[in-house]
Amino acid sequence: MKLLFEILFREPSKIIRFKNYLKFLIFVLFYSGKKRYTKTKVNLYGKSIIVPDTLSFVWQFHEIFVEQYYKFNTTNSKPIILDCGANIGLSALYFKMLFPNSDIYAFEPDNNIFECLKNNINSFGLKDVTLIKKAVWIHNEGVKFFSEGADGSSIFSDKADKLVESVSLKEFIVGIDREIDFLKMDIEGAEVEVIKDCDTCLNKIKNLFIEYHAFVNSEQQLDVILKILTKNGFRYFIKPEADRRMPYINRINKNFSNVDLQLNIFAYK
Repeated sequence: MKLLFEILFREPSKIIRFKNYLKFLIFVLFYSGKKRYTKTKVNLYGKSIIVPDTLSFVWQFHEIFVEQYYKFNTTNSKPIILDCGANIGLSALYFKMLFPNSDIYAFEPDNNIFECLKNNINSFGLKDVTLIKKAVWIHNEGVKFFSEGADGSSIFSDKADKLVESVSLKEFIVGIDREIDFLKMDIEGAEVEVIKDCDTCLNKIKNLFIEYHAFVNSEQQLDVILKILTKNGFRYFIKPEADRRMPYINRINKNFSNVDLQLNIFAYK
């Protein structure tokens, strides 16, 4: 309830301006206070889905269906979309609502999250969505992984101890015989190495979303990503994801103890 009032006080006009905002507020009211990391059935657009963590579901719904981070245009009647870090499938559902005939490849390495993803895709009866239970990475040899239980699992966690299968995104892109309309990359810290590895094949990508993370004890590499994007003909818009008041003093965001910079990069040609 507290979160609901904070949101209403901060952004009251969004009820009128933003489609799905009222639905988001209803989800906040019913689900934001529930015990975290507990599987819950949620009714979404008339279908029953399973979410592993209701609070992360609420904010994913806000980003995808209210703010519409992934909305893009294409003249392709059957666009190809790579959903790296598909989580529970909300982004795949959104893409299918935009482009019913799209071909989607959804990558998700976390076994428990993948089961939710598979259930939710089947619940909506989505066609031409290929589910791949592998971590997007720079090779196919497997990689150690930490399962956080919601949407923060990562191969870049110091708790990564479980070996999961991996897939070279570069090889996957090269293996597709035409342009890729949208590449979504929400892979919790692996994005720098993957983008560096994909440098020579980004010419096949029309639109690219990257969630960038800078870890406290590692060198920041935002400049590396931006140089690669520029070299490959992208323009970009950057939106902070983890804001900090008085950043000279508050050098770490209280909600992200090991991350001091988190940005969303929207790149397009």
